Amino acid sequence: MALPLLLFMHYYFEFAQFVELSTLALCDWSALQQKRRNLARRHCSPSDASSYYQKMSDVGVQEMHQFMDQLDQMITPGEDFKAKPLIMQACANMFSQYMCSVRFEYGDLAFEKMVRNFDEIFWEINQGYAVDFLPWLAPFYLRHMNKLSRWSADIRQFILEKIINEREQSICDDEPERDFTDALLKSLREDPSVGRDTIIYMLEDFLGGHSAIGNLVMLALGYIAKYPEIGNSIQSEIDHVTDNGKRNVTLYDTESMPFTVATIFEVLRYSSSPIVPHVATEDTCIAGYGVTKGTIVFINNYDLNTNEKYWQNPKHFDPRRFIESVTLAQIKTDLVGSVTAKQDLDSIIKNNDINSANENQKQILRVKKNIPHFLPFSIGKRTCIGQNLVRGFSFIILANILQKFNIHTSDVTKIKMNPACVAVPPDTYSLAFTRR
Repeated sequence: MALPLLLFMHYYFEFAQFVELSTLALCDWSALQQKRRNLARRHCSPSDASSYYQKMSDVGVQEMHQFMDQLDQMITPGEDFKAKPLIMQACANMFSQYMCSVRFEYGDLAFEKMVRNFDEIFWEINQGYAVDFLPWLAPFYLRHMNKLSRWSADIRQFILEKIINEREQSICDDEPERDFTDALLKSLREDPSVGRDTIIYMLEDFLGGHSAIGNLVMLALGYIAKYPEIGNSIQSEIDHVTDNGKRNVTLYDTESMPFTVATIFEVLRYSSSPIVPHVATEDTCIAGYGVTKGTIVFINNYDLNTNEKYWQNPKHFDPRRFIESVTLAQIKTDLVGSVTAKQDLDSIIKNNDINSANENQKQILRVKKNIPHFLPFSIGKRTCIGQNLVRGFSFIILANILQKFNIHTSDVTKIKMNPACVAVPPDTYSLAFTRR
């Protein structure tokens, strides 16, 4: 699915006239484009053994403390509340802190407007307009284009004024880079092939990824309100790994909370949003059909995620389809070569009450590995470069909300989700939050 990269598709089609290069999602794989992806990968695809992964966990947990304080001020316990704007701002702050070392206050009107503009764009690009795939139709979509252009211009102005301009003046080449913004600005000074517009464009692309996470979390909370047993199962995991709330959930709890991760995966499967297209680099044959070089190839993600050939009862929302039962011996085998093997094993043993007497018999629940027909972040060179951010931040937000609150609604019929769409409208259904 390549969640943040859906935003890249929008920018590619609507604003390519303002930049000299296409986006990372739809690039031509030139040497410069490869350099851009390599620059982004270190920060936007952090491995679980890296300092960036620790930073992502810390940023997420710290922002959830701020989010909870703000939420407590805004809700009336048990009454429906328009939660999406606040959730989107929390996601945006996680991204801006992680990538730019900048955080904005809830209630900052300029920040709220920027977040809203990103969300409006994310909703629009998920509506499947013909111009998204046939850019020559642009003259027939002038009103639509003007609206997107206005939102985009406001976003760029905010990023320039609040992040780029000041950082450009203060960055020191001799000091280690603090974040993705430092890395981008240093590459601008060191590499003459990288232009300032390209740097700003890349930062906009990745900051915009927060919209995908906010919408994903809203969908997950909507399904939890519709199916309370899912929330109960997640809360059981949370209470177990945190010793009944003695600490916050962190990224390092993911291996011990398979149902929570499986719920996020089931939202991705159920929404079945489009995968960024590929282009054939040579003449080939797919399933008996000839495909010539240069042909745009789309993966039919909807069919992959809803086909009864691959899934049992695919129209039923069931996170358990992503969970399997294995022994500790199987987990040890799978972790061979992992730099975090000991840490993962210690966590699994502790959270599953495993001892020397039962380690060969006790079954351990975990998320299924390597499901070949489940490709939410695409595959190959177009794989979503920010997928670790999507999984990580969505896990932290969902788990920390459910650690503190029960989620429900006064009218479940108002919770509307569209198949094949990971977006919900900026003004969407309300949810009720009640302290546990």
